[in-house]
Amino acid sequence: MNYSDHASVRMQQRAIPALIVELVLRFGTAEPAGNGTSKLYLDKRARRRVKSFAGPLAKAIESHLDVYVVISDSGNVVTTAYRHERIHRH
Repeated sequence: MNYSDHASVRMQQRAIPALIVELVLRFGTAEPAGNGTSKLYLDKRARRRVKSFAGPLAKAIESHLDVYVVISDSGNVVTTAYRHERIHRH
């Protein structure tokens, strides 16, 4: 996965591990975010799939799962952030 410079800086500033971003990209639910981008996040169903995939590691990463990832239409990661509010579906 290609990360923009902005995404790399935001991941470091917000202490979002690359492992969590990869889990969101693999298991996350996508919603349109405008301008050809999509917002991926882990809803209840996706969290269950992550916990099943992670096994014993699931408890350790649970506190990091409230993130979203914005990707461009070409598949590059634009930015990442922690979710503080519910994502409203369109």
